[in-house]
Amino acid sequence: MEHEVFVPFPVDTVRLALTESDRVARCVPGLQQDADETAGPLAGRLRLRIGGSTITYRGSLRIAARGGDFEAQGEGTEARGGGSVKLALTVGLKAVAGGTVLICSGAVRSEGRLAEFDEEAAATVGRRMLDRFGAALAAGLESDPVVTLDDVEEVAVDDVGDLDDIDDVDDIADVEDIEDIEDVAEVGDLSDLDELGDLGDEPPAEAAHARRTMIGRSTEEVDHAPPRGRYAPVPAPDTVSSGIALRWAAPAAAVVIASAVVVSRVLRRRK
Repeated sequence: MEHEVFVPFPVDTVRLALTESDRVARCVPGLQQDADETAGPLAGRLRLRIGGSTITYRGSLRIAARGGDFEAQGEGTEARGGGSVKLALTVGLKAVAGGTVLICSGAVRSEGRLAEFDEEAAATVGRRMLDRFGAALAAGLESDPVVTLDDVEEVAVDDVGDLDDIDDVDDIADVEDIEDIEDVAEVGDLSDLDELGDLGDEPPAEAAHARRTMIGRSTEEVDHAPPRGRYAPVPAPDTVSSGIALRWAAPAAAVVIASAVVVSRVLRRRK
C-alpha cells in the first residue's frame, strides 16, 4: 500500500512533531491508550472499522527515525478472538509549497477476522486512517505548536532584556525597601580583619616622651621633686593606635555591602 498525506506545516516542524510519542498517539484514529503508563503512549486498544464491522485489537506501536524518514512497527491481537495483525510502515517527508507531504508505504499481515476481507478493502481502510492521522496532526500543530531551537534561542534573548534600560541611581533614597542599615547582611567580626598595614617602626609616643624628660635630671629630682622649668614634662600627644583604623574600617565595609545590595535590588525591580 502507498499513500500520500498533505500537512500544511514546514518539514522541520512535522519532523519534530513525529518524534513526540504523546502527540503521535493523540493523532492515531481509534486508539484508546493503555492506563498502564509503563506500557508507553503508543500502547492500548485500537478499534478498526472495515466492511461494516468493527475489530478491536490490543497491542503497541513503535516509531523510530531512520535518516530523514520514519519507520513504524506495530503488532496486536484481537480483543475477542484468536486473530492477530502486524504492521510495517515507512513515512518519508517531502517539502512542497505550503507545507509537507507524508509519503507512506507499508504492508499488513493479518490472521483472523481481518484476513477475511480482500486486499482492496484493507487498503481502503489504511488510506482512510492515514488521512485522519494527517488531519489530526495538522490540528494538533495548530493548537499546540512544537518548540523549535530557534524559538528557544529567541525566548532566551528576550528574557535577558536590555541593560541600557536601567536608569542611573543618583540618590539612595530612590531605592525602595532600604530603611535601616540592619537590612545589610552581617559583616562579621571586624576583629577578624587582617592587619591593615604596618604602622611604622617608631616607638610609642609615651616612651619617647619619657625618654626626653629623663635626660639631664638628677636622681633627687627624678625620685622626689616634681619636675619644673625646663625639666617640666611636655604634654604627650594623642595616642595613635590601630583602633583608629578599625573605627573607620567598619563604616567603610558597611557602605560597600550596602552599595551591592542597592544595585542588586534595583536590577530585580527593573526586571
